[in-house]
Parts: sequence; structure tokens; C-alpha cells
Amino acid sequence: MEIEFWWLLALPLFFALGWLAARIDIRQVVQESRSLPRSYLTGLNFLLNEQPDKAIDAFVEAVRIDPQTIELHFALGSLFRRRGETDRAIRMHQLLVDREDLSEEQRLQALGELGQDFLKAGLLDRAEAVFVRLRGTRANEVALGYLLEIYQQEKDWAKAIEVAQALPAHESVMWRTEVANFHCELAAGALANSRHEEARTHLEHAFEVNRRSVRASLILGDLLAARGRDEEALEAWKRIESQDPVYLALVAERVMDAYGRLGRVEEGHQLLRAWLSAHASLDLLDELFHWEMEKAGPRAAYGLVREELRRNPTLLGLDKLLEAAVLAAPAEQRGDIELVKQLIHGHTRRVARYRCDACGFKARQFHWRCPACGGWETYPPRRTEEFDLTP
Repeated sequence: MEIEFWWLLALPLFFALGWLAARIDIRQVVQESRSLPRSYLTGLNFLLNEQPDKAIDAFVEAVRIDPQTIELHFALGSLFRRRGETDRAIRMHQLLVDREDLSEEQRLQALGELGQDFLKAGLLDRAEAVFVRLRGTRANEVALGYLLEIYQQEKDWAKAIEVAQALPAHESVMWRTEVANFHCELAAGALANSRHEEARTHLEHAFEVNRRSVRASLILGDLLAARGRDEEALEAWKRIESQDPVYLALVAERVMDAYGRLGRVEEGHQLLRAWLSAHASLDLLDELFHWEMEKAGPRAAYGLVREELRRNPTLLGLDKLLEAAVLAAPAEQRGDIELVKQLIHGHTRRVARYRCDACGFKARQFHWRCPACGGWETYPPRRTEEFDLTP
């Protein structure tokens, strides 16, 4: 009971101390708010009410009244960049960079913001110069990230590889797919100019980074085929099935050409049929269909598509079936079949597209790098939006 009595006596004292501390904090806040330009608080109010145009006008006025508000300069520059007014953002952040009263951390922040302004404005060379200047500083990782973006836009794959290798270990692992593709870009360029040894070196580096690089296997097959080593080229292309079978459609025509040069066409035909049976693919079916039409005629192509359509009903498959049926049907029936085919074909052109798994961008053509989000190998050669014919 005695302990509880003393606690009761202490309660008013604790209350008084708390009230006094609150009064001190409130006075501090009031004093700080009074020292700020009124237009600064007005700008904040506009921002909270999602009125960025009025907020910018208020912040410009606040900067005019008190040029020493460094944080306000940063906020205003970011607002300009967000609105697309990159010229004003550049001027604002350049003023900060040129100030002599900035701390080292603030100067680095201002440089980073200026680099982003240049990047947003499409001034890649000036953005690169800023981020190169930031390398080796506290902003090193941020600078490397932006440099990677710049070098990919410029297609300077050698510099992109160098920057990716400079990333911290935990980040460089995440860039494995991208770096392998950088080497593949260099290999493809070397191969196109008949620099075979250089292409082979880049492919070896690609496999070192990513043993499961489908693109490296594809280009390696192209390189071997260009050297007349079709048997080895086929082995390189066949590895794609274990790496990612969705890409088999990209090598189907190459495989048939190589088997043709080796005089083993039927063996190639059986391999493609086995791939189609194990990995349903509209693009692989398309390759086989054209081969059957050219080598075996419309009836054989019709039989191929009919069998696949029963197993995997799609609108594009029906379009191919009607294409073969027009050529195989008696003359008096071709008109009706052709009419139906035209209706189906018009719709398949709208729905049979490739789609990026990362951003959903759709296009008629396959890309190793998504044109919209810039992701590598996020755009598989698999046409989507199939129309399911099952009831």
C-alpha cells in the first residue's frame, strides 16, 4: 500500500514534466515554421491536394524569397523533371552543383539528380559524364545502375559488360541474363562480319556467365554452320530443348536446312515432329506446316495440322488447317472454304502476337529485348491470345 501511495504522489509531477516538454516542442515547431517562407507552406498544401502546377509556382516564389533553402531546390528540380520540364530541372540542379556551401553528400545528391535530368532529356552523353563522375563515391551503385541503362540504350555492349562486372557481388548475379545477352550481341555482330574467332570468344564468355543461355546456343549453331560443321551445329541447337523448349521454333528452319545439307531430311522431319509432340507451339507448327506444304503437298500439311488441332485446339491452327484445305479440296468447294479462311485469318492477325512477360507489351515480331520495358528474354517466342475451340 505504501508503494502505491508514493506512485500517486509522483503522477502529478510526471504530468507536469510531460506538459512542459510538449510546450517546448510546440514552440520549436512554431519558430521553425515561422522562419520558412509562407509560399513554401502553400506549396506543400498544393502538393498534398495533388495540384503540382500551383505547387511549383509557390516553390519558385519561396526560392526567390530565401535562396538558401537547399532542400527546396531539390524538391523543385524533381518536380520539374517529373513534369517533363527538363530544361528547368537541369538549371535548378546545376545551380546546386555550382554552389560552394553544399556538403559533400548534398553535392553528390545534386549530381545524381542532374544526371537523371540529362537522361530524361535524352542527353545520354552528358548523363554518362555525370554518372562516370559519381563512380567510386558514395553514390557508386546508383551511378552504375544508370550507366548500365545508358550503355544499353546506346548499344555499347562492351561498356555495359564492364559496368555490370563492377556491380557488387549480390547485384551482379541478378544481371546474369543481361550480361550473357551483351556478349551475344557482340558475338552476333562479329559473326555478321565473318569474325568467327571473335564471335566464338564472346560466346564462351556468355556461357561462363549463364550456362543455360539459349541465345548463345543458337548463335553457336549459326557459327558452326557458317564453318560447314553442320553436325556440331545441330548438337548446339538441340541443346535448346533442355535449356528452354519454348525457343525451339527459332531453330526449326535452321535444323531442317542443316539436315538437308547432310542429306538426312527425313531425320530432321522426325525431330521437329517429336519436338512439336512434346512441346505444343504455334510457331513450331507453323514451321512444320510450311515444310510439309513445300515438300509433301497440301494433303500432308492438312493431316499434320488436323492431328495437332485435335491435340491442341487453337484459332491459328484452324487458320493453317483451312489454308491446306483450300489447296486440297475439289475446285467446286474451294470458294466456300476460302471465304471462311479469310474470316479466320483476319482475326488471327489481331490475336496471334508475342507478349512480354514483364510488362505485357505485344508485338507481331519476336525480340530478345522487350522494346517497351527493356527486359531481356522476357519476350518469349510464343504467340499468345490463342482462341480455344473446345466447348
